[in-house]
Parts: sequence; structure tokens; C-alpha cells
Amino acid sequence: MTDTAFNFDALTPDFMWYALESIGVRAESGLLPLNSYENRVYQFTDEERRRYVVKFYRPQRWTHAQIQEEHDFAHELLEHEVPVSAPLIINGQSIHEYQGYLFTLFASEGGRQFEVDNLEQIEWVGRFLGRIHKVGASKPFEHRPTIGLDEYLYQPRTLLQNSSFIPAHLENAFFSDLDMLINQIEAHWQPTKTIRLHGDCHPGNILWRDGPMFVDLDDARNGPAVQDLWMLLNGDRQDKLMQLDVLLEGYQEFSDLPNSQLKLIEPLRGLRMVHYMAWLAKRWHDPAFPLAFPWFNDAKYWEGQVLGFKEQIAALNEKPLSLQPQW
Repeated sequence: MTDTAFNFDALTPDFMWYALESIGVRAESGLLPLNSYENRVYQFTDEERRRYVVKFYRPQRWTHAQIQEEHDFAHELLEHEVPVSAPLIINGQSIHEYQGYLFTLFASEGGRQFEVDNLEQIEWVGRFLGRIHKVGASKPFEHRPTIGLDEYLYQPRTLLQNSSFIPAHLENAFFSDLDMLINQIEAHWQPTKTIRLHGDCHPGNILWRDGPMFVDLDDARNGPAVQDLWMLLNGDRQDKLMQLDVLLEGYQEFSDLPNSQLKLIEPLRGLRMVHYMAWLAKRWHDPAFPLAFPWFNDAKYWEGQVLGFKEQIAALNEKPLSLQPQW
């Protein structure tokens, strides 16, 4: 795979039309790009006016076996009546290849935005997350990774150290505070039971129709169950406690969440913070990234990250969220 292909330059409308035609699907109109940076995702209508979404996977990110596990997990959830967007089976398979690109097809799922401050919706999401995790706990992923410090902290720190993004006048403060954050996360990290997760269950990956519809399992992996819960909490501490109480009221109808996992919320938030900036640095050669994230190469962004490290260190040293009395 050449660098040009890796940057998705080959994905012209003609290329995508022929890729779809190779599996017997004829795009009549559309190929409208949807928000996706790691992969490339387009909505279109076929000659019978059916609406689809086609997803072209970023080369060299996931292996065929890892993508297949994602697809199998989605179909397993559907079998258990969990509302999740699952890839379509065409010609007996869900993964297709065209001139070096792996791609898959989905039915186009409509819906409105999940309301993060709507407690009734939060409880509903909690029930379905409990069902997702009940299925996820039945066996682990064999090929997809497990959330841990190496992938989310140590590798990103090395990548950032070897990059040229951090302004020279901020380097000492940035890496000093980053190392303090890493030390704090290490101190609060604890072994716990891991299960198959959605992996990136933020509000943008939940559509709302007659209830929640979970989309985008691209980051599915093994990890602690609380990983799929903490990104749904927002606001101040009291807001988060109220949301967590409602979320778990629904969740625990189907799955149990050990109270000890709540101590991982702030460590997981710290992991995501470090992993996110390293992800942007790693993908910067992709022309879509400078266009979508122009602030990433600005000194003000990195000044904000130094402040963010300090705030996250403070959050790690506060009492963790808990629904049990603190004595």
C-alpha cells in the first residue's frame, strides 16, 4: 500500500463506485462524506432508492481478523435484540476488498441526537449498555486489543516526544506535567475484570429514534465495563453523580458494575486525553487532519494541554465518584 493510498487519495467517486459495483451494489446518487477521520465513510442511494453507508477502513490500522471480530460482535448484539448498527452481509460476508482497501456496507440509520441531560434517555441507554455488556462478558475478543497503559500512555508519550508539535518554550513544562499525570494514573490504575466493549461510547455514537441506537463499533476492544459509561457523564460533580445513579439504575437490570470500577473513571479520562493528542499527531500526514483540526498546530492548544494536565492531576486526587456513602 503506497503512501498516496494510505492517505485515501485513491478514494475518488469513480473508485468507490467500482468498489461497490464489485459486490453488486450500484450507487445511483450521493457518496456524501460523513464525519469520520480514522476511516472514510459515505452515504449514498442505490438504483432502487435504498439508502446505505459505505465505510472504507484505514489501511494498516486493523487486521482482517480484528475487523471481523467487530462485525461478529455487532451481529451477536443484534441476535440479542440490542439496537446497534451492524454491517450488512453481502455474498456471504461483511468485509469486502477492492484494490487493497477493505470496506463494508451498512443500512443508513436515521435518528436525532441523544440528549445527554435527559435523565429518561440516560436510564434507557443504561439498560441497553447493561445488555451490551452482558453479551460482551460471555467471551473476550481474541484479536482486538485490551485497554491498558502501554497503548494509551507510554506509546503516546514516546510519539509526542519524537514529534515536532510541542513549541520549544513549552517542552519542559509539557513533558514535566505529562510525566506527573502518568505517575498519578499509574498510582490509581488497578487490575479489574475486562469484557468486550463498544469502546468509544460517547454521546455522538448514540442516535435516538424510539430509543437509543448504538453506532460505530470501530474502537471495540476489551476493557473495564466503566469505559462505556464515563463518557456519558457531564457537568459538575453533583450532575455526574445524578447521571451515574440514573445510568446504573438501568444498567444493573442486566449487568453488575463493581463499585471499585468507579475509581477508574478519572484514570480512563486521563488515558483518553493523552491518547487523543498522540492520535492527532500520528495522523497529521493525512490531509484531512490539518483541515479538520487546524488548532492542533497552534501554541495556544499546547498551552491549554499543560493546564489540562494540571486539572486532571487534581481530579485524580479527589475522591472518586461513588454511589455509596463516603465515611
